[in-house]
Amino acid sequence: MKKNKILYIGNNLVKKTNYATSMDILSSLLKLEGFTIYKSSSKSNKILRLLEMCFAIFHYSTKVNYVLIDTFSTSNFYYALLTSQFCRLFKINYLPILRGGNLPYRLKQNPRLSSLIFNNSYQNIAPSGYLKYEFEIKGYTTLLIPNLIPIANYTFKERKKITPKLLYVRAFASIYNPTMAIEVLKELKKKYPKAILCMIGPDKDGTLKDVKHLINTYDLQDSVEITGVLSKKEWHKKSKDFDIFINTTNVDNTPISVIEAMALGLPVVSTNVGGLPYLISNNKDGVLVDKEQPLLMVNEIHKIIEKNKSSLIINARAKVENFDWSVVRNQWLKLLKDDE
Repeated sequence: MKKNKILYIGNNLVKKTNYATSMDILSSLLKLEGFTIYKSSSKSNKILRLLEMCFAIFHYSTKVNYVLIDTFSTSNFYYALLTSQFCRLFKINYLPILRGGNLPYRLKQNPRLSSLIFNNSYQNIAPSGYLKYEFEIKGYTTLLIPNLIPIANYTFKERKKITPKLLYVRAFASIYNPTMAIEVLKELKKKYPKAILCMIGPDKDGTLKDVKHLINTYDLQDSVEITGVLSKKEWHKKSKDFDIFINTTNVDNTPISVIEAMALGLPVVSTNVGGLPYLISNNKDGVLVDKEQPLLMVNEIHKIIEKNKSSLIINARAKVENFDWSVVRNQWLKLLKDDE
């Protein structure tokens, strides 16, 4: 009997990377609601991962009533393409979860391939109003279910005095522009010589080398800490020693790390790209600046420090409390139990 059984297709690498993904969080919460969840794939090699994903669809085709597919905009887009067509072959309802911030570019550049995925899905799921809008103007019916966090797991720290201690939690990848964080720190130290930066995340495409080169060029070795990947528990603990969260990305959806920072009481200064303006109300629960403009980001950091904008922190926490499982669970349960 396949009632309440789901196959989740995505990068199930939490045991290898020590980093809990949206896939891991949603799977765990659905299990608590009584669903049986099968996940694929945990293979690091991309070809083996794709093969295992396709085999999982074949293997579980008569056992599950839905397949969730994390859908990204870079090379992993083709995972979604192939696995969705396997689902069609075996007549399984599949639901792409739109994770990639650059998916609107995919819709434009690969309209036929996009149509194969999104016109034949049971339901397209957008974690942000940004992607819901971009998909619907292309004619794809899309349901908004926000990215979720279990808010009780996020201890709010009220920062009564904000200091120039910056935190970056993102992969070292060119689309996230981590070198801008170093440029921001260099400029910030002109007014605040004791300013520091901690950067947390894996090296995805060799960009870490560029970051380290810039650190050495600007002689910032004593002001920058690079931790590599930390578990959520570890970086949440680390965040208590920092006062401002910076997000320097050039392409984005609604990143979990930014939502988490808002929950933890860190004022967020982010580039104004992709889904970020759908997540952050500028100067109300965070601050948005143009991409690739480190001086603008520095200027906003100055304002937060000098004016001690604690209201940003309070408003941000209130907003992300609406992303708790207790709020969004009914949307998932209604969707996944529609056929009962």
